[in-house]
Amino acid sequence: MNREEAYKLLIEYTTKPGLIKHALAVEMAMRAYAEKFGEDVESWGIVGLLHDFDYEKYPTSEGHPYEGAKILKGKVPEEWITAILGHGTYTGVKRETKMAKTLFAVDELTGLITAAALIRPDKKLAEVELSSIKKKMKNKSFAAAVSREDITEGARDLGIELNEHISIVLGAMKRGAEKLGL
Repeated sequence: MNREEAYKLLIEYTTKPGLIKHALAVEMAMRAYAEKFGEDVESWGIVGLLHDFDYEKYPTSEGHPYEGAKILKGKVPEEWITAILGHGTYTGVKRETKMAKTLFAVDELTGLITAAALIRPDKKLAEVELSSIKKKMKNKSFAAAVSREDITEGARDLGIELNEHISIVLGAMKRGAEKLGL
């Protein structure tokens, strides 16, 4: 599956603009990490793009990401499906590959960064800094649905210091801010 096919699958199952933008943000973060780790940027980006493609149609923990995994079976490598299944802690799927660990590490963080941009008067990422993301992480009532534990655990599992992790994801999202409407 190439990126164009993955995007078509995403929009076939996802109509909410916020969910599409989240998929794009995770794709950007996955691509940035693939570059950092010397991995295949295209495949990592596709995994990021598809990680929640089934969420709108199957929003319960019984449906997502299991239904998506069924749809992807035979269309993408098993490693991709395992990474997607492992991005939710509730699935119990172990994150053993660098790809799986990275997807888990960036998923919640992209949501926190997006929320930090949206509270700015201009609703733009350009002025969002590492220090503001760190402050927002400490404020448990800000973007309360975002798991701070998943963010810190993800960075730890990657062996990346939290500040560097945030900087990598924030930088990737800033480079793609126009696509994100931020």
